[in-house]
Amino acid sequence: MPTYFQHRILRRLLLGLTLIVLITVAVLFLYNWMFAVGTLILAVPVLWYAFVFEKRFFNDTEDYISTLSYRVKRAGEEALMEMPVGILLYNDDFYVEWANPYLAAFIEDGTMIGRSLYDVADVLVPVIKKEGSVEETVSWQGRIFRIIHKQDEKLLYFFDVTEQSEVEEQYAADRTVISVIFLDNYDELTQGMDDSARSNINSAVTTLLNQWATEHDIYVKRVSSDRFLAVMNERILRELEHEKFTILDSIRDMTSKQNVPLTLSIGVGSGAETLPELGRQAQSSLDLALGRGGDQVVINQANGKVKFYGGKTNPMEKRTRVRARVISHALRELIVSSDKVIVMGHKRPDMDAVGAAIGVRKIAQMNQREGFVALNFTEIDSGVNRLIDEIKTKPDLFSHMITPEEALDMVTDDTLLVIVDTHKPSLVIEEKLLNKAEKVVVIDHHRRGEEFIENPLLVYMEPYASSTAELVTELLDYQPRTEKITMLEATALLAGIIVDTKSFTMRTGSRTFDAASYLRTLGADTVLVQQFLREDVTTYVERARLVETVTFYKHGMAIAFGEDDRVHDSVIIAQAADTLLQMEDVAASFVVAFRDEGVVGISARSLGTVNVQLIMEKLNGGGHLTNAATQLKGVTIDEAVEQLKQAINEHIEGGTEES
Repeated sequence: MPTYFQHRILRRLLLGLTLIVLITVAVLFLYNWMFAVGTLILAVPVLWYAFVFEKRFFNDTEDYISTLSYRVKRAGEEALMEMPVGILLYNDDFYVEWANPYLAAFIEDGTMIGRSLYDVADVLVPVIKKEGSVEETVSWQGRIFRIIHKQDEKLLYFFDVTEQSEVEEQYAADRTVISVIFLDNYDELTQGMDDSARSNINSAVTTLLNQWATEHDIYVKRVSSDRFLAVMNERILRELEHEKFTILDSIRDMTSKQNVPLTLSIGVGSGAETLPELGRQAQSSLDLALGRGGDQVVINQANGKVKFYGGKTNPMEKRTRVRARVISHALRELIVSSDKVIVMGHKRPDMDAVGAAIGVRKIAQMNQREGFVALNFTEIDSGVNRLIDEIKTKPDLFSHMITPEEALDMVTDDTLLVIVDTHKPSLVIEEKLLNKAEKVVVIDHHRRGEEFIENPLLVYMEPYASSTAELVTELLDYQPRTEKITMLEATALLAGIIVDTKSFTMRTGSRTFDAASYLRTLGADTVLVQQFLREDVTTYVERARLVETVTFYKHGMAIAFGEDDRVHDSVIIAQAADTLLQMEDVAASFVVAFRDEGVVGISARSLGTVNVQLIMEKLNGGGHLTNAATQLKGVTIDEAVEQLKQAINEHIEGGTEES
């Protein structure tokens, strides 16, 4: 039997033949009508057959369309009911109006119609509430579905992508991770050891690392005396994160028993597409870990976020006088090649930032260059304000204290900008000045964070120092003696050291006392320092009211807070945290209060058992292991306290992450 398409071909041939016959007959009528009539009579069977065939073709076409329509309708019904794609219709009240058998099979009793989505599939409600057509992946009934939501039709399509998700997870879990393991302070610690002692330390550390690697299926290879290369995958990395990298504690405990304060730092690169990029990430992570004081793990992820683990110990004093001399000479060369020097600290500068800035200005003066200190005189605390009042009595010094606006007007391409007591662009007094300056130097004693000033010519960051004033004092010792350091300049530097060390009780090393002794020989007045730092009765009462609100959270975390309608000076908030730390059973103290209109400040302190820096970094702050702070905008005191508690919980449960 001819097919539909064969019928169409025959139909066209017959129609063509009929047309030729009719044209021929018409032409013949013009010449011989009798012959034309005879031809027409002979052509009648052909025309009749063409008519019959056309009628049959019409009927066959109708039958074909009818059959095809039925088949399409039946196929649609079977697809709707039997295809492995879930379909669900719901009403305005989120009740299921209809679901195909494939989807209903995921319900234990197989019934969905007439039931609320809140009962049978509450994970779908957030998807439905989103405006417009939405495509989203959800987990439901032990499977993973890609949901397509048609809002106008109140229709949901379900595509089971469980196997695909499992393959993707397996691929992600098997991706390569490269890490660099570094023995902090290894060269300095083993320098004075004999061969036997050095061999024992090496053997003990290598054994622990190999045991750890074997336990977690990690490939570890020693590449130098203080450096190892480790290769793993993402699944292993997640396991290590879950256990908080206990290898740090193991190395620290083992070496401390041998009276060798050796710690471990690990830089991890993950998520990159190529091995060279993974290697660069790992080295960058290690640099960041060492810049933060070591004894920690830094994970550099492809999405730009950085995770921190460890950092439980105070950084050991690792800097040497040789490094201080090299940095001092490098700074001198930069100053000499500049037309002027502008020094700037962080917002709301404390005594350390101002004292260090005055010291750097003096270094510029010693090298026959004019130096200026950029300072916002409306945003300084009472102690710094007393120092400024004293500086006003010295016209030569006070004339070099300028506003950020004046600094912006005088900066040129040859001007050297020195940033002290911070390394974060967002914290400097005037970010426009930082962006305008072509030549930038950073001097800081805080642990390095992910945010950092771009392309500085010279960086002197020592988290082992008590204060930036201490670092600047050491630099002064290697500068030309063309200018004598005045009593007030030396006093400002000493005040910075005293404030940041809480009168030599916190974060002090032998170099701290050396710097203080050097400043005393230059005439630094300790009585004048106490006058700068004294407080009135109102300040004392205000601090006591903050302390009075203290409540205890987990593991000896003391939290005090101010009122929503009262602004406190940042120094008072910090002093309240210091006061709480002196109380019994307090491992760490946190004081939450408004320090500006719309800005909540949190000051954090600890005795070293809790790393408050990591907690504050979770809230976009920073600082040291025992001394840190942050600022939160657009929140109430209660909201800030809740965010603080969440950050404490995350710190206790695992590592912190920074963007």
